[in-house]
Amino acid sequence: MAARTLTRLSSFNIAALVFGLAFLYLPIVILVIYSFNDSRLVTVWGGWSLRWYRELLNDEAMLSAAWMSLRVGVVSATLATLLGTLAAIALSRGGNFRSRTLFSGMLYAPLVMPEVITGLSLLLLFVAVGAGRGFWTVIIAHTTLTMCFVTVVVQSRLGGIDKSLEEAAMDLGCGPLRAFVSVTLPLMLPSIAAGWMLAFTLSLDDLVIASFTTGPGSLTLPIRIYSEVRLGVKPQINAICTIMIAMVSLVIVIASLASKLSSEQGESAAPL
Repeated sequence: MAARTLTRLSSFNIAALVFGLAFLYLPIVILVIYSFNDSRLVTVWGGWSLRWYRELLNDEAMLSAAWMSLRVGVVSATLATLLGTLAAIALSRGGNFRSRTLFSGMLYAPLVMPEVITGLSLLLLFVAVGAGRGFWTVIIAHTTLTMCFVTVVVQSRLGGIDKSLEEAAMDLGCGPLRAFVSVTLPLMLPSIAAGWMLAFTLSLDDLVIASFTTGPGSLTLPIRIYSEVRLGVKPQINAICTIMIAMVSLVIVIASLASKLSSEQGESAAPL
């Protein structure tokens, strides 16, 4: 009886898992398949073809938006990683300094703040200081959005690193900075890389905040896709979305491997 109940529960769990995965990923699979559709109508299958990938190479507006998104993603992810890592070090190794609660609260606010409010507040800030909206305003906005995610990733890694490793290095003659660079920083690198990849992915996919802070000549790819979809889905959109899915999937896989490597290094560095 118990074995029969266990089998029934196992079958139910498998069915629920299959249904959940299908609900989440079946639309993406359909989009990828139809990106290889030869028909001009996106809802009518006309056979396998790379036609719309070739057409995409001649779509200057779409390629320009994709290049803008890549540049914004790389620069904003780098800035967010730098600032987020410094913030994580301050929270993990700074002790109970004055205004720590205020600092951490302001740092983590974008995690729970609706993107519409974040985008509108940044827009009002740029208007108040007279900054023209364009490439750098989008970078500032995306850095603000993604820095907190980097801080969470790096801070969790720092929490698992034994401080006695640095103390041992300083007992052997290293100064505090050299001990940090020689001992702690190598253990942090996988989490820093994972934070950068997460920030890059969030920047690449952002639509709401970028729509508030962008300007003429600096449209990102999500904004371009959204503006064209309102007039009808072109087959080239399926092609560029498939390329974006492949890029984001690759970044997520690399970030997962980096996080796993960071966890394994933390376990090996933990005191027995």
